[in-house]
Amino acid sequence: MELLTATRADDVSVLLDQINVRSVVYCLSDLGAPWGFAVDSSATAKFHLVLDGRATLTLSDPGATKVMLDAGELVLLPHGSGHLMRDSGDSAVRPLADILAGRSSDVALSYGGDGPRTRLLCGGFGFAAGLPDDLLNLLPPVLILDTARQVTARWLEPAFALLRDEAAMAAPGATAVLAKIADVFLTQVVRTYLSGPDVTVALVSDPAVDAALALLRSQPGTPWTIVALARKAGMSRTMFATRFRELVGEPPMRYLARLRLELAAKHLSATDKTVREIAHLVGYDNESSLSKAFRQAFGHAPGDYRRRQQTANGVRATFDV
Repeated sequence: MELLTATRADDVSVLLDQINVRSVVYCLSDLGAPWGFAVDSSATAKFHLVLDGRATLTLSDPGATKVMLDAGELVLLPHGSGHLMRDSGDSAVRPLADILAGRSSDVALSYGGDGPRTRLLCGGFGFAAGLPDDLLNLLPPVLILDTARQVTARWLEPAFALLRDEAAMAAPGATAVLAKIADVFLTQVVRTYLSGPDVTVALVSDPAVDAALALLRSQPGTPWTIVALARKAGMSRTMFATRFRELVGEPPMRYLARLRLELAAKHLSATDKTVREIAHLVGYDNESSLSKAFRQAFGHAPGDYRRRQQTANGVRATFDV
């Protein structure tokens, strides 16, 4: 987990030019202690902004460190990691999808007991089509932005005040306004992290590996092999595999498998395509092979994953293939 600091300047300008964050507000929550909810792992990046009160976030991975969040702090989960949100470290939790299914409003959520109150703005976001996957891979599982204490984020204080006012008024169009303001916060999170001293922002710059990555991203359904990719890259199989792993951080076939499953998850979340259609689109021979791999990666069968995502998201975002 990373607490954001910013000490390095403008090597990230080119990358920021490519970023176009698109936020979707899932719920504006008024929570009374004791409260707690669980969010499943998915391909959709997520965020929680604490408007008032306090909250505790814990990643679902065993032994994960708990993070305390105060009013004014935004927590970002770029990879869609499963996590728990609670008023304290030991409060009982329910699946968020189940809680949202029983709410009376499309956006507002009131939940929990009669104890101290916490207000959260919760949502998901995506980067616009065309942003290199390498940029998203640079980000850690959890990022935290403190709008009150961080000098580099002080300019966000008026925006945070506007968020709180907008949330309190609940006027017509509030959901769209809240999402637009959230875009600013999320862009600042990415900017601050990539400007840090320990982050190398240079993306893959090897022409051969760049070409291979472009092929994998644009043609995930092709039955690629290392031999075929190496031939396209104009390299020997061994040299290509070694160079790819050095620059990308994982072997070509593992990268392709992860890419295919992420694309399948996005199709399930944002389209009406059948599992069989999605399997062929992303490069699986049949529905069964995709279902097996998908369950191993996401913990749910494709159909169950789709139902959970549609319930949790409330609305369906567009997905550009």
